[in-house]
Amino acid sequence: MNTGFLRRFSALLRKEMRQMLRDRSTLTVGLLLPAALILLFGYGLSFDVRNAPVAVVMEDSSPIAREIADGLQGSSYLSPVWSTSMVDAQARMRAGDVDGIVRIPVDFSRRLAGGDARVQLVLNGANTTIAQAVEAYVGGALAARMQKQADRSGSDRDSTQPGTGNVEVVQRIWFNEAGNSTWYLVPGLIVLVLTLIGAFLTSLLIAREWERGTLESLFVTPVHPTELVLAKLAPYLAIGAIDLLLCLLAARFLFDVPMRGSLWVIVCISMLYLSVSLLLGLLISGLTRNQFLASQVALVTSFMPAMMLSGFVFDLRNVPLAVQAVSHVLPATHFMGLIKTLFLAGNDWPSISRSTLILTGYAVLLTLATRRTLRKTLD
Repeated sequence: MNTGFLRRFSALLRKEMRQMLRDRSTLTVGLLLPAALILLFGYGLSFDVRNAPVAVVMEDSSPIAREIADGLQGSSYLSPVWSTSMVDAQARMRAGDVDGIVRIPVDFSRRLAGGDARVQLVLNGANTTIAQAVEAYVGGALAARMQKQADRSGSDRDSTQPGTGNVEVVQRIWFNEAGNSTWYLVPGLIVLVLTLIGAFLTSLLIAREWERGTLESLFVTPVHPTELVLAKLAPYLAIGAIDLLLCLLAARFLFDVPMRGSLWVIVCISMLYLSVSLLLGLLISGLTRNQFLASQVALVTSFMPAMMLSGFVFDLRNVPLAVQAVSHVLPATHFMGLIKTLFLAGNDWPSISRSTLILTGYAVLLTLATRRTLRKTLD
């Protein structure tokens, strides 16, 4: 290997390491911000509905009606609030105190004896996710209690109807058998952390040196642009590796997220994506040559798209085709799908190969583009 390259690269690397260690703000953002994001997103963000308040209006006071309504109390997902009338329950829902109303009509027990009982469910549709969850929980709780009552009394009238009596639905949930949204969110959090740390930190590097005039002094040295790019990447790869370790430890020991894929594959593909994110930040820094502008551009072009358009929260199959096209241009989209697969499903080698090739292509392209921003010219 060229000894001149090694000598110049080692000198640049020592310079970048000293500069990074002297900059306390960089270390704070690089090490403390990921820890804050892990705790904030891991504990504060959840799609699960727990103890949802539901108003229960008992217009039928018969024992069997009360027994059916008691089924709502056996669910950890629902918190029944007993109301005296529909007017009171509607007032509670308008005030946002309850997410739904369960109304057991006055003729419930009579119609139940005739095999045609009905229970009214009114939902607050302001939040469709909560409304759909409450609908499923209420329906499941009431159906389970009514089935138990029918089995106890031996009057399961539906069992004599063709197509319904002997059918048993045995449900299986793959990959997230606990139904825990944290398992879905925490792997995506790794993408957000590596995107923010990578693009944001390195977006300031070259711009800072342009503002201070130190980059111009490097132009009179034998240093090549490639050596400068590699020297600036190396210290922040180390910080990113520490952040990745924090994310993996939090996923395993704080949130109990399963890791069904190979740990080495997860680490390698994460470091490849981190390199892409760092190179993107360097490219932004070299193009803008202004720290404030570079930081804003980095947030708008990397972190925000990674959160909104990569599949972290929204299913990309449900967005317009134009948005899907934009999302597939983002490196974060390819890494997001792969990291969730590795955590929850295991090693899917076709997906691993495809995403690795795409991210490698981005790394090569961004390296070439960043080198052009570091040409030894002052214009």
